[in-house]
Amino acid sequence: MDSILVRGNGALSGVIPIAGAKNACLTLMPATLLSDEPLTLTNAPRLSDIATMTQLLQSLGAEVASLQDGLVLAMSSHSISNFKADYDIVRKMRASILVLGPMLARYGHAVVSLPGGCAIGARPVDLHLRALEAMGATLDLRDGYVHAKAAGGRLKGAVFEFPFVSVGATENALMAATLAKGTTILKNAAREPEIVDLARCLRRMGAQIDGEGTSTLTIEGVDRLGGATHPVVTDRIELGTYMLVPAICGGEVECLGGTLELVGAFAERLEAAGVSVTQTNRGLKVSRKNGRVRAVDVTTEPFPGFPTDLQAQMMALLCTAEGTSVLEEKIFENRFMHAPELMRMGAKIDVHGGTATVTGVEKLKGAPVMATDLRASVSLILAGLAAEGETVVSRVYHLDRGYERVEEKLRACGAHIERIRA
Repeated sequence: MDSILVRGNGALSGVIPIAGAKNACLTLMPATLLSDEPLTLTNAPRLSDIATMTQLLQSLGAEVASLQDGLVLAMSSHSISNFKADYDIVRKMRASILVLGPMLARYGHAVVSLPGGCAIGARPVDLHLRALEAMGATLDLRDGYVHAKAAGGRLKGAVFEFPFVSVGATENALMAATLAKGTTILKNAAREPEIVDLARCLRRMGAQIDGEGTSTLTIEGVDRLGGATHPVVTDRIELGTYMLVPAICGGEVECLGGTLELVGAFAERLEAAGVSVTQTNRGLKVSRKNGRVRAVDVTTEPFPGFPTDLQAQMMALLCTAEGTSVLEEKIFENRFMHAPELMRMGAKIDVHGGTATVTGVEKLKGAPVMATDLRASVSLILAGLAAEGETVVSRVYHLDRGYERVEEKLRACGAHIERIRA
């Protein structure tokens, strides 16, 4: 099992290109199941999760080709031959549940295993299922699989209000509604950039969608969708992660492809902590103003609030801040598993339920630590960049699910980082 060795060595400066969004690409790929014509995605990230989704789609009979060193995904679902998403693939990644809505909408039936993924809370799929039931799906959960059928072979338009905001459930319901008969209105829908990106792609395929970026989506079902070519939106979580490099280490980094509209709430917290964030014609330029950053409080919220997927990385920064910060996690339970590992590096963190109180220290110390999930893994790398001595992060297979070429990007800014092959 690979590990990452990091040696803290002061300020880092340079240019980091930001990849296409993992969470957007994993949502866009199942959209190929809605049409018998080709769907091509450009600016695709090169990650293990993308390989897992490729494997899942191919197991259903879709054709998926990775072109231009993985930056382009050419897909076609003209001859789907299998309607069962098997546990052996689905268990690896939670986004696998997103094949359910498209298959049910186009073919009227599907069997999909309940998903897996990072262990950061229960994250049940009941909202996905309730939205599909509102559109006329009959669902039977048995032996760990969702057996789904559409009455009469086709879903029907419906009005459905999510009791709380769910990105995945919004995505599944949105895709399903594009081929449902009649009008579907999704209320209290997620507003994330990944939802907007999906809606734009579906519209290119011929879907009739209104309201993306707001809490109400209106979809007029059509009889069929066509093919399209669509660029994957910039990854706002990778963007935020690399914005933290000069914040925690000092120096100046320009994140190519970044925009403030993707990370507004996050950038506001950085600036409150004493970090400069400036939009350029190429991306976002970030630098630490003077000395240590200041303590700030953070509360995770659905977009446009502070992203839960940047909470662990922000905690790493606040471990070195002047003063005491309070981080409140409102999206997922059990998402402070990185705290004990940061404490091994000398951080002072007190966790009570969904709240972590962080008292900044002047300097972290390198130590052997273990990644517990995707975002925790990169938070430990950030901490290692700012620590005295060597930090070895083990179980970095989590990292490879969401960040491409981390060592290469950080070394370009002067970091001492290397992968230790198992």
